[in-house]
Amino acid sequence: MKIWCCLCFAFEDEEAPLKSNKVQDNAMREGILENDNNSESNIGNDVEDAEEAAATRLALALTDNGRERDDQDSLRLFEEMIRAMRGGGTNWDERAPVLDEVVHVVAPLALRKSAICFIRRLQGESSSSTAAAAPVTGRVSEDCDRDMHNKRAKVYSGFHDCRYTEAMSADAGNSSSSADRDFSLGQSSSAPSGNEIFYHNFMWSNSNDENPSDSSGGRDDEHEGGTSKSEDLEVRMDLTDDLLHMVFSFLDHINLSRAAMVCRQWRAASVHEDFWRCLNFENRNISIEQFEDMCQRYPNATEVNIHGVPNMHLLVMKAVYSLRNLQVLTLGRGQLGDHFFHALAECNMLKSLNVNDATLGNGVQEIPINHDRLHHLQLTKCRVVRISVRCPQLETLSLKRSNMAQAVLDCPLLHLLDIGSCHKLSDAAIRAAATSCPQLESLDMSNCSCVSDETLREIALTCVNLHILDASYCPNISLESVRLPMLTVLKLHSCEGIASASMAAISHSYMLEVLELVNCNLLTSVSLELPRLQNIQLVHCRKFADLNLRSIMLSSIMVSNCPALHRINITSNSLQKLSLQKQENLTTLALECQCLQEVDLTDCESLTNSVCEVFSDGGGCPMLRTLVLDNCEVALRSLNLGICPKLSMLNIEAPYMVSLELKGCGVLSEATINCPLLTSLDASFCSQLKDDCLSATTESCPLIESFILMSCPSVGSDGLYSLRWLPHLTLLDLSYTFLMNLQPVFESCLQLKVLKLQACKYLTDVSLEPLYKEGALPVLQELDLSYGTLCQSAIEELLACCTHLTHLSLNGCVNMHDLNWEYSGDQLSAYPSVYNSSTLLSDENIHQSTEQANRLLQNLNCVGCPNIRKVLIPPMACCFHLSSLNLSLSANLKEVDIVCFNLCFLNLSNCCSLEVLKLDCPRLTNLFLQSCNIDEEDVEAAISQCSMLETLDVRFCPKICSISMGRLRSTCPSLKRVFSSLSPP
Repeated sequence: MKIWCCLCFAFEDEEAPLKSNKVQDNAMREGILENDNNSESNIGNDVEDAEEAAATRLALALTDNGRERDDQDSLRLFEEMIRAMRGGGTNWDERAPVLDEVVHVVAPLALRKSAICFIRRLQGESSSSTAAAAPVTGRVSEDCDRDMHNKRAKVYSGFHDCRYTEAMSADAGNSSSSADRDFSLGQSSSAPSGNEIFYHNFMWSNSNDENPSDSSGGRDDEHEGGTSKSEDLEVRMDLTDDLLHMVFSFLDHINLSRAAMVCRQWRAASVHEDFWRCLNFENRNISIEQFEDMCQRYPNATEVNIHGVPNMHLLVMKAVYSLRNLQVLTLGRGQLGDHFFHALAECNMLKSLNVNDATLGNGVQEIPINHDRLHHLQLTKCRVVRISVRCPQLETLSLKRSNMAQAVLDCPLLHLLDIGSCHKLSDAAIRAAATSCPQLESLDMSNCSCVSDETLREIALTCVNLHILDASYCPNISLESVRLPMLTVLKLHSCEGIASASMAAISHSYMLEVLELVNCNLLTSVSLELPRLQNIQLVHCRKFADLNLRSIMLSSIMVSNCPALHRINITSNSLQKLSLQKQENLTTLALECQCLQEVDLTDCESLTNSVCEVFSDGGGCPMLRTLVLDNCEVALRSLNLGICPKLSMLNIEAPYMVSLELKGCGVLSEATINCPLLTSLDASFCSQLKDDCLSATTESCPLIESFILMSCPSVGSDGLYSLRWLPHLTLLDLSYTFLMNLQPVFESCLQLKVLKLQACKYLTDVSLEPLYKEGALPVLQELDLSYGTLCQSAIEELLACCTHLTHLSLNGCVNMHDLNWEYSGDQLSAYPSVYNSSTLLSDENIHQSTEQANRLLQNLNCVGCPNIRKVLIPPMACCFHLSSLNLSLSANLKEVDIVCFNLCFLNLSNCCSLEVLKLDCPRLTNLFLQSCNIDEEDVEAAISQCSMLETLDVRFCPKICSISMGRLRSTCPSLKRVFSSLSPP
């Protein structure tokens, strides 16, 4: 690209002006960086076109200040930004440099020249594409001396107004600012000098071109006869104000202040009032003079947040009298005097007032809040004796957790009232407040312990449109004689007065959609027929015994910790999943659910065989596909009988069933399973299952591919010989059995690929000889001999001869000693001795060696082998496919020497005796050395040969300190994650 030729400009001519600005830059950074925690802007708008997407990614990248990039990287970023502005649709790299980097890297004049050349080239290619970059007001070609302060965006003010409207429509219950700007002047814990530095830097960025402190004004004009000023004008010619305005619209105030330090044009663009409609000073140390100055500079600001600011009362008074367009005001953590509430009417445009954790008034008994246009009012966690609210346009009011004794409301349009946890409000005060709002739709009176049924009856008569009611933790209500016909959501948590008689009142709420009954200890039965009910919760109701629900729209039901429940009857056309786990006393279940697909009755021990009638062909669940319960004889595709301790006899005829799980049926002794399409059968822990049952099952289910007989000690040779009826059997699990002879398996399972023999302690040393001497199970790929008693010689023969194995597990084998593949008999003699690490690991031989190797082992697990002391895998072992090796918990392992170019995962955690570690594994990506007593120098030497290592775990290694992490990273530059004892996992 022609743009790269622009890099020939040197930086030598710029050193003088750059050095002169160094003090100011440092001061700016000192004031800004302490505010980085709040530098994220609210740019969550849906950005669909390429222009907004590119600028959004540019702003979101504001995190990585430590990464340095050369001029070409910055130029590439600038090129992609311009291409995106032109509609090129380029995809930004997520790791692209942040704007902070652009500010400090684009500033040098040489890079500016490169950018100028690039933009000129773009403009030369197509004038139409330049016009498509942004709604430009006019191209500056010859009039380059024009004052850029006179160029303002003519099309973006509407864009910001739209974004502000979206912010204003946010939930009034959110105490934090909803605007998309965040101006901050330093953390509250910062030193005052830092605030002053940042404030003056910002004021400098707002100054005009005649300001003597303007680094790109006087100084640049004096340097080489005004060269810098001329070049600055060239930048203005190509980077139009409209383009900058669009990019800057995605930046928060921290980064706008940074951008203002680049050049005069960026400074002029960054202070546009469109970007400063919200002034957020939350928890900042800002003085009254600074706040007043900001209000004067931006009189059209619409949102102010001074929550947690010292002298809050004085500042808010300044805002009330200075900002005539103020619409959203957020306050808190201080005292608001009487004058504020009297002056509130002066804010004619105010729509939302949020006050949190504040003391209202100066000891006056009543605080008046009168405003004709206020829509949203929050007074949460406030301390006041009495309030009076007269706001004819008010729609939402929250007094949550405030301690006022009375609230007088004159709000005819109020539709949301939250008085939750207002403990000092009496029953009469709550009644008066709620009934004075006839348009009320949502009422939260949770934790108001004095509320009575009389108050609810008054509210029901006055507020006929009430849809949402939260009366949780109100012990005095029972809902007797209360009628709320329009109610859609009812929450009753820990209401001691709610009993079965209360259901009569709830049944009159025929519009009810959500019902929550939690911790209602007097409730014994629920019988409801509600046509619109969709969600019901019955949790921790210890006396609840009978549930009867009829609702065609019921889609979610949660029943938990109801120990007395014994009867359930549900009718619904929408319910798809039903979970009734651990209902130990449930004896009767009746379902009429046409769409029900999943039922989980785990640990429902009292259910009898009659429950199967619910799911039979004539039952009320024709769409049922998955069932977990005690004993079932239904034609399903999947059946899980779970832990059924009482199931002793099973008879299943299911022509379409493909999966059956009998795991944990410990007393099951008779089973007739006729499932011709069955492919998976898990009979784990069926200790009474005998050979005759196994033989009958294999004859009637010839398509079984996976058969798990773990912990089935009653299965013997006759049962294993019946496996010959399963020609498709590929997985067999005989772990934790008493087998002494594997010959039936070798003769009957010729297509077996996975064989698991964990903890088969009665197998002799010659039990596996057919595998490595006679070629039994020729397609076997995975073998698990963990916690066995095979001798060392048998293990060595297996490793040396069964080269077709891909996965081998020898965890906990006490007879396994050193894993030394340097001397492994005749198997390695065929490989030339000239093979060494340098030849085998070269790029030329990797593909050829992999094809020639006959050892296919990929995963080797030797976890917790106490007698392993040395692991040696040299190049001549030809483990070209080995990718994972796990030797963790091998407490006596002292030496590990591995040369393997495909090894990706190595786990040596808790090998506390490890002293020697030699690795030549260029493709290793994960190395775990947790709790290893190995020297730091040995680790550095080992990882120096692992050029692709990404994760290193050295937590709890006593000889490796956290300050050495930098040395480890420098030794292996590819490292991305290093876990040490002082770093989070």
